[in-house]
Amino acid sequence: MQIHKNVLALSAITVFLSTATLVRSAVAGQAETQPEPFPAKLTSDLKRLQQAALASDYAYRQLAHLCNNIGPRLTGSLQAARAVEYVAAELRRLGLEVQLEKLMVPHWVRGVETGELTEFKGQAPRTSQKIVLTALGGSTATPPEGLLAEVVVVESFEQLRSAGRSAISGKIVLFNVKFDQRLASQGFAGDAYGQAVVYRGVGASEAAKLGAVASLVRSVGGAEYRLPHTGALRYADNAPRIPAAAVTAEDADLIAYLTAQGKVRMHLTLTPQTLPDEPSYNVIADLKGTEHPEQIVIVSGHLDSWDLGTGAIDDGAGVAVAMQVANLCKQLGLRPRRTIRVIAWMNEENGLVGGTTYAANHKAEIANHVAAIESDLGAGHPAGFSAHASSKALALLAALPPILQASGAGATRQSSNSEGADISPLDTAGVPTFAPIQDARTYFNYHHTAADTLDKIVPRELAENAAVVALLAYTIASLAEPLPR
Repeated sequence: MQIHKNVLALSAITVFLSTATLVRSAVAGQAETQPEPFPAKLTSDLKRLQQAALASDYAYRQLAHLCNNIGPRLTGSLQAARAVEYVAAELRRLGLEVQLEKLMVPHWVRGVETGELTEFKGQAPRTSQKIVLTALGGSTATPPEGLLAEVVVVESFEQLRSAGRSAISGKIVLFNVKFDQRLASQGFAGDAYGQAVVYRGVGASEAAKLGAVASLVRSVGGAEYRLPHTGALRYADNAPRIPAAAVTAEDADLIAYLTAQGKVRMHLTLTPQTLPDEPSYNVIADLKGTEHPEQIVIVSGHLDSWDLGTGAIDDGAGVAVAMQVANLCKQLGLRPRRTIRVIAWMNEENGLVGGTTYAANHKAEIANHVAAIESDLGAGHPAGFSAHASSKALALLAALPPILQASGAGATRQSSNSEGADISPLDTAGVPTFAPIQDARTYFNYHHTAADTLDKIVPRELAENAAVVALLAYTIASLAEPLPR
């Protein structure tokens, strides 16, 4: 994700998809041998931690408060500020050492967003057709009265460029690139997302270079119930900034059908505002280690969300899981050798200011960051954990999967990218990164939509995620030696 305050860089998308680009088993070649067992006390502690996590509703209760009592948490909003206060207070109540790391974050506000087809073949006199759409995060506005222009449909950047300026100038461009739901249903949801989301990220600028007056993208996600999917865009420095929105899959099909028959004109109104940056905070809370408090194991999720839903799967669940790690350790009186640091990141969705600021502020301490864990792919049943770490590091964790098998989470995978957007700056600096391997087959049905709400969370599966993250974090924080890089 790009550091610039108004944009989403495609590197963040790559980071986000790391759990879907798993390259090999971390224990390849060791399947025939039993892993070296952990010390008896650590094994006992892990099993207690696992049982407590699976029996507890703490994470669900925290998530319910974030979603239902506080609501959407887009950066700069009053709800985002309230969420910071709430999470910090709760972690203080648990007895952790809490600090608020100040950030300046974007404050983009969604306004009116309407679309209607005003001219198309076969149109009944004095009628129009409504188009369901939503502005992309960071979009500029149309004139207050909207704009009226012909729509051109393309299915790739190559097709856009082949059409040329003469066909695109003065038009609204629709990038009609379908999300591959079959690929997602086979367990490759991240790959399906990655194939389509690039058009959301840079489509507006590519269209603007050829003179387009606005850009539309087919919603990047599944479950086609006429739900538009928002998300940040990235304006290029060498192109005009034009209004941009996501249309529903059904309406993208409608527009494509009609443009194949002849001219289609749309009236588009978007009135978002980009207000001055607002102060906000990463919430950082430490459960101090007994022997090496200077050595840090991060557990985290991002506190901000988009504004259409209430941010349950993206990513209140990740924050609640991280809070549960601290709660369980306190509840059971478990004291790891190293510090477990809970972080609720701010501004993952539209800037990554939280992750980049933390890495910059803690640059002198990066060598003492032993691992960073982030959960940011919903709360579906976890199959185990994925790691961007060395084989030597994973060998030290080989006795953990057999314990995790009790909740069906015994898989371990080694990935080729960072395991989370917020922790990607730490990953770049060499810190091993981890994430639960979550069932994301339906994740993009709700991601960035008004349907990202608490009812999409299965409490038992959320508890299973908390168990995986808690056991992983406690193991890394309790090993005799820090993980090798």
